[in-house]
Formats: sequence, C-alpha cells, structure tokens
Amino acid sequence: MKKQVISIFILFVSQFIFAQQYFGTPAAEGRRNIVLMNPTENNLKTIFYLIDHKIFPLPDDYHLVGFFYTSQGYDFSQSVRLIRESGRKNVFLHACSDTIGQAVYSANPCSDDFKLVFSASNGVIFFGGPDIPPVLYQQQTNLLTEITDYHRHAFEASFLFHLLGGYQDESYIPLLEQKPGFVILGICLGMQTMNVATGGTLVQDIPTVVYRQETVEQVLKADPDARHRNYNTNLGTDDDLIWGHFHRIKMLMPERMEVFLQGSSPEPYVLSSHHQAAGRIGKGFRIAATSMDGKVTEALVHEKYPHVIGFQFHPEPVMLYEPETRFREYPGQPSAGSYTELYGKEKGEIFNRNVWRWMGEGLR
Repeated sequence: MKKQVISIFILFVSQFIFAQQYFGTPAAEGRRNIVLMNPTENNLKTIFYLIDHKIFPLPDDYHLVGFFYTSQGYDFSQSVRLIRESGRKNVFLHACSDTIGQAVYSANPCSDDFKLVFSASNGVIFFGGPDIPPVLYQQQTNLLTEITDYHRHAFEASFLFHLLGGYQDESYIPLLEQKPGFVILGICLGMQTMNVATGGTLVQDIPTVVYRQETVEQVLKADPDARHRNYNTNLGTDDDLIWGHFHRIKMLMPERMEVFLQGSSPEPYVLSSHHQAAGRIGKGFRIAATSMDGKVTEALVHEKYPHVIGFQFHPEPVMLYEPETRFREYPGQPSAGSYTELYGKEKGEIFNRNVWRWMGEGLR
C-alpha cells in the first residue's frame, strides 16, 4: 500500500511539473489547443466520450488542455491518473499556482497565465458546478446558497473578466479584442460565471425568489417547464432518481440560435440541474433564450464576439446520447425510458448535438 501511494505521488508530481509548462513550449505551438476549465476526472471523461463518439467534431491536430488553479478544492491527481491511463498523447494540464487574492476583476498574479493560455489556444469550455460566492457579484449570501470552493469561482471569474471585460472596469480592454473569433462555451455554472465576470448578478434561488415557492411540494405541483432541477430528489425517498429535469426553452433571438435549431423543434427539451439563474445581465451579453414563461434566462450570447455563448442547461451528459441509458424521475415509478426515446431527434437530441457541432466548427 505504501509503495502504491508513493508511486501515485511521483506520477502526479512528474505530470504536474510538465503540465504547468505546457503553454509556452514547442508542444503548444502550431496546434489547435482547446482549454477545459476545471478538468476533473468526470469532466475529462465526458469530453473524451463526446469526441470518441463523433458528437464533438475536432480537427486532427487538436490538443486538450485542462486549466486550473492550484488553490481549488479538487484533487487533480485523479485527472493526471486518468490521462496517463487513457493513453492519450494530446491531453495535458496547465496550472496557475499564484494567488489571485481580492484582485479578481483587475490585473493579478494569474494575469500572465490568462494571457498565455488565451494567446496559445482557440477556445475554452467552462463547465457546471456549485454556487458562486455572492461576494463576487457584490451581494449578501442567501441562506440557500452553498459555497464549496471559493477559489475555483474566483479563478474562473477572473479569467472570464480578462477575456471579456466587464462593468467592474470599463476602461479594461478584453483579450478577445485580439482574437474576436475566439470560442467560449459556458455550461450552467459556466454561463452564470460569464454573467458575473462581466458585471452581472445572480438570482440566488429560483423557486423562492422567482416563483415565491416555499416548499418542495409546491415546486412539484407547478408547471414542469418551470422546474430547473429534479426536486423529487429532495424528498429523500428514492436514491436512484435522475439528478436533473427535462423541460422546454423559448428562443428570444432565433437569428443567433439558428445554428442550434437546424433540424430541431423551435422549443427543444433540455436537461437542467440548478437553483440559481442570471439576474442583472453582464456587459456585452444579451438574453437569447428563456424558460417557457420567460422568467429564467436559458442562453446568453455576446453582442460583439460571435462565438461566445452560455447555456443554463446541460448539453454534455453522456446519457443524452446513449439510448441504452434509462432513467427515473419520480419516486416509486418505473423507468420512463432513455432521453433519446423520450426527447430524441427534433424534440431535443438534435439541438444538443448541434451545440457540439457548433463548437467544433468554431474551433476550426
């Protein structure tokens, strides 16, 4: 056991040292580098699946680079081990080990890393995750807000501010001014971080703030299109329920969403799992889609940079593309089927696939 622990530690250290040196080395030059924020084992596995199953089409010379902050609360040795065991030679990690401190929306010790990563890459994906600390958008903390990793949020918000600018300092010149075609995709937390980083705010709890609902039972009796996660899991009577909820969305800017709607219903079903939402919209963003009742923002697009978009829902889970993966949403009831059985083709599947096709084409 002791030898195994030592070997894992050596593996982590050797890969970690190399990972920190990826950008700025000959290996990074002349390649299409796609940055993955918060490259946890699960996020990496998801992207590997999407690529391997031709859902996320990438050019042959692509490299994936996980970018993270050493102060984050995740053990990235798990990611190192996954990369090594996968045998993939085009996946790397890059870490910022400096301290951001309070200078989230200004030049800080990670700024050089942000500029280096941006200059040597073609696009970046910001994944989902837990609640953003309200201090990052100048609000007090709601009792229903759960803060689990302040450092990850500060790091990702700072990077997005460097990329896009924001109301916090309108004299700041965004990095995307150098490459306006740079691709940024924000998923769930990723979209919320885009909004916060550019000077926007969040609604800290959708049921209580937006719909004035005080109990789980009230949420479950409401319109299914107004639910944004599976609140049946809050009842605690069934541990095998799906974590998210499927609902339709409404397009406000069909001209910007047209690429995602090709072959799809104009009101596709998507998978959500969140209790917070965009409040005041950040600098440069416009609302491109909402919930069916118009009360919750479901997509943000940037007015100036055409390949910057955020989705409040999840187009990445493997189960969306596996017909054999069945799920249950309601306690005590049998499986309703798979996503492709219930919301396949034009009902929602094509829309989700179009997200990854758009991302792949943008990176080309």
